[in-house]
Amino acid sequence: MESIYFNEEHHLFRESLRDFLKKEVVPHIEKWEKTGTIERFIWEKFGEMGFFGIAYPEKYGGMDLDLFYTVILLEELQKVNSGGFAAAIWAHAYLAMTHLNKEGSHEIKERYLTPSITGEKIGCLCITEPFGGSDVAGMRTTAVKKGDKYVINGSKTFITNGVYSDYLVIAAKTSPELGNKGISIFVLDRDMPGISATKLDKLGWRASDTGEIAFDNVEIPLENLMGEENMGFPYIMQHFALERLIMGINAHARSEFAIEYTLQYMSEREAFGRTIDKFQALRHTMADLATEVEICKTFNYTVAYRLNQKEYVVKEATMSKLQSTKVADNVIYQCLQMLGGYGYIEEYPLARLLRDSRLGPIGGGTSEILREIIAKMIIDGKDYKPAT
Repeated sequence: MESIYFNEEHHLFRESLRDFLKKEVVPHIEKWEKTGTIERFIWEKFGEMGFFGIAYPEKYGGMDLDLFYTVILLEELQKVNSGGFAAAIWAHAYLAMTHLNKEGSHEIKERYLTPSITGEKIGCLCITEPFGGSDVAGMRTTAVKKGDKYVINGSKTFITNGVYSDYLVIAAKTSPELGNKGISIFVLDRDMPGISATKLDKLGWRASDTGEIAFDNVEIPLENLMGEENMGFPYIMQHFALERLIMGINAHARSEFAIEYTLQYMSEREAFGRTIDKFQALRHTMADLATEVEICKTFNYTVAYRLNQKEYVVKEATMSKLQSTKVADNVIYQCLQMLGGYGYIEEYPLARLLRDSRLGPIGGGTSEILREIIAKMIIDGKDYKPAT
């Protein structure tokens, strides 16, 4: 599988990234987990290394590399054992920046995408609302055109980078009477009057700033509209394939991390005169877990390959997230059990990993919503098409 999807350049990139994370990120993780604030210097270091520009055009400072460089970035981020730090990085690089790149005008890309690639600006994507959850079409935030500007009112919640980011990519209804056919996408500067954010206290992902954001008569220029007016819903749906695949890849990567750590622990922990990796019941449990993860990983790589070939893999990406996050929660739960009492102690990585993993079946579309999307496709014959 390694030779099918990864070449020598990929392997060198992984080694370079791994060294970078070990040197520049890991020493700060405990502090960021405690404070809930990721210091700005690390964003600039990511930018200097080109990690934010992997998937983006050279014209704006990116490297325009294939999707498997992104796969490597996602996998290695999971191994620093901070779901919050990983989420802050990929939410900037693949949620906010994806919309900038796909729907933003040349002027918007120069103003926001280029400094996002260098790490000078941090972005967030604001879709979910307090009353809507996974019901994107039910959003209440409005953008009313008045003369040469839009006036935005409403609120968003569960927004990664929602407090400390420099700009916000938001979805709002420009034609509420049209339902999901009346949504548009905008980019807003953080310091625009009328924007306020409250930091949420979470079970996991402690290093990331997850915010609830209010928009009170926020006035923005017409040119801050991205793409066509009232095309926001198809844009959002189109990019959900990438987001869900990202979360599937994250899930198989953190599962691998949990298994690797647990097997090392089991090889050192003794009970009844032998290391616990010699007990058949435990060995067979780990064999089952490793099998489930390998199946998810192989499937996810296949979906990534197809997405890299510009196929519209909304069904497969939805399956990726649904199954991989389910497997990850079980794997990490079982791995924690292998540590006995130590698994419940914060000094050991499994406690945080368990909390961080639990967001997998919730964020980016709950598992219940994903099952219904899949059901519509395989039972009702629903055929989703890309917006662009």
